[in-house]
Amino acid sequence: MRKLASFIILLAFIVSCKSYQDKQVIDNDIDQNLAKNDTVSISSDETDYEILIIEPGFNVWLESVARPEGYYSQQFLESRNALYVQAWNQRNLQPQTYDPNLYELRIDYDTTTDYGYEVNYKLYNYFIYFQRKYKQQLTGFIPRI
Repeated sequence: MRKLASFIILLAFIVSCKSYQDKQVIDNDIDQNLAKNDTVSISSDETDYEILIIEPGFNVWLESVARPEGYYSQQFLESRNALYVQAWNQRNLQPQTYDPNLYELRIDYDTTTDYGYEVNYKLYNYFIYFQRKYKQQLTGFIPRI
């Protein structure tokens, strides 16, 4: 039985090492389409604020996994966003401790400003997505959906 398993593993390795003679064609249109699909613009008609998130997979996650708009109150979203932004910015200031590739930019979020429901909803969901995808925990709250 052990010889059979070794043979199957060896066969799988040989098949996976097959060299391809076809020339690879790079299609830049595909990359541009992916960038468009992975870019989420968060803005509010009520306010002049906009957030641009370019994160592969976030848009699909937002539409398929996240709770629908209206599930959370704006007050809940604002209070969680304030905590998440504070933790994010603290990590941004400590690149020797936290991965600087994850916390590249500081987030300018003023708790006294009304950004509107949509901005707060998508920002909150980005924090949840980010924490789950990169296995980070920004606060004492476990990132749940």
